[in-house]
Amino acid sequence: MDVQGVILQAKPFVDELKKYGDDSSVKAIILRIDSPGGGAAASQEMYDAVKRVRDQKKKMIVASIQTVGASGAYYIAAGANKIYANRASIVGSIGVIAEWVNYGDLLRWAKLKEVIFTAGELKAAGDPAREMTPAEQTYLQSLVNEMYGQFIRDVAEGRKMKVDDVKGMASGRVWTGEQAMGLKLIDQLGGFQNAVDETAKAVGIHGEPSLVHPEEKKRTLADLLFGDITQLLPAQARMLQTNNPGFFYLWR
Repeated sequence: MDVQGVILQAKPFVDELKKYGDDSSVKAIILRIDSPGGGAAASQEMYDAVKRVRDQKKKMIVASIQTVGASGAYYIAAGANKIYANRASIVGSIGVIAEWVNYGDLLRWAKLKEVIFTAGELKAAGDPAREMTPAEQTYLQSLVNEMYGQFIRDVAEGRKMKVDDVKGMASGRVWTGEQAMGLKLIDQLGGFQNAVDETAKAVGIHGEPSLVHPEEKKRTLADLLFGDITQLLPAQARMLQTNNPGFFYLWR
């Protein structure tokens, strides 16, 4: 299964993973990862799905990091039984970003004035039309800090490491695969074929293993005309569509 690009949706991945987890003819699952991460909630949901299949279905799951396996993508990989990466792969970036666009200056330039009614001191925290108050900054930072702690704890659990050891590496920094090996962020150096060959041996497959790939969804003309057009936008553009703060496990 592939984890590529900026992660904004979890459902297709989770559904496919469940299907393969329930299939007794599938002896192991390999995640081919090439992603800088993405949405915090989506990354967590995918990590939970990986760990659920690993622990409840007792099915071996291996992550193979290609060029990049950072932030939310590394979060997902941490749920696997074993992580491979190439020597020059980019690995790590354990951290959180909250991001949105403040267009207050644009409104003032256009002589437009936002009118909004709220109940609750922090209901409009992150309003993109104005600067944040100190109380709102503290509030949003507390959410970022909480998500950061969740990331650290889940990596520690998935990798069977101490929380304090992970915290010491959780500066948002990335490492090469070779460096990550020494830090125990990955288990072995090697490419996708190495992961396939060694996983096949580990689950008792003799000879050349048969690989099954998820089918790519084909878009029809009806999808283009009547479907959710946001899915056709570049990932970065979709991230900026909301007026609310977005929380991301993303290597920038």
